[in-house]
Amino acid sequence: MSLRGSTLTILAAVCTAAVTGVGTAEPPGLPGSVEIACAASTLHQSAAWYLPTGQPRGLVWVQHGFARDNDNVAALAETLADAGYLAFAPSLPFLNLSGCTLQNLGDNTPFLNQVADLFATADDPAGPLARSLETAAAGSGRPVPAMPGQLVFIGHSAGAEAVEYVAHRLHTTAPATWSKLRGLVLLDPVKSFLGNNTETALTDLDATGLPMLTVSAPPSLCNNFGGGTAAMEALLHRPFIGVRIPAGEHTDAEGASSDGIGELLCGVPQAANVTVLQRLTSGWTDDFIDGTHTAAYYPGDPADPGGIPAAPGAQILGGS
Repeated sequence: MSLRGSTLTILAAVCTAAVTGVGTAEPPGLPGSVEIACAASTLHQSAAWYLPTGQPRGLVWVQHGFARDNDNVAALAETLADAGYLAFAPSLPFLNLSGCTLQNLGDNTPFLNQVADLFATADDPAGPLARSLETAAAGSGRPVPAMPGQLVFIGHSAGAEAVEYVAHRLHTTAPATWSKLRGLVLLDPVKSFLGNNTETALTDLDATGLPMLTVSAPPSLCNNFGGGTAAMEALLHRPFIGVRIPAGEHTDAEGASSDGIGELLCGVPQAANVTVLQRLTSGWTDDFIDGTHTAAYYPGDPADPGGIPAAPGAQILGGS
């Protein structure tokens, strides 16, 4: 079978599993939904909220990958809530006749523009994001926390390209919200087969100085042969853009929230890798929000002059 044929076979199997619900379970967190405009209609997408103890330090958007669901990033979202963040994990379509999809199958930018509007109107109590949080909290008997002012976006796989593009959209059209965005964490990012969303977003964002860091796995079919990470290396002009875990699996970002289909097609998450990924993701998010630089999460710490103390053995990645 050809390389392209192998890739399409994997994608078809993932699509079939997503449609039939094989390996899925009820998501943790506060279940709910969010309204997102799609062409002439409105989608009502599943969305889970993860509430911290006390007032949240910031709002973190956690976006799943291609043909996955919000329950597949539940473990990561719970980790972030435990660290004090209000985590929002929506499910975005991978197939839609109007082009309203997570990944680019032609031109999904009008849909991603609507996703950006969720955050651009987050301060509006009548906006879709605030209503989603209020409804989810009320349905679970929890008090509704105040919507945080500071934002961090985290995306896995195709979700990484989506958060890149949404951040770009906010930069170009929503200056008030853009000023609240503190950084992006891109977990084994995948560039869509079609279009140039990754290039457009990274080229724009690079000039802003917005922190963008990755935890990547080695090239494979499931990460489109490392194209998303390669784009970061080529288009970001900064000495440190993250790490690659040499024995990493594409599913490490899902951790305990992965399922049989994900593990069959894209590898079984490894406990040591998951620990490193969650540690870096939470640590970088803390630094983005607090405006700090915790030495253990970056190169140059005297404790590990050849690497990163929080990610032993990881390959350091730099931009061009």
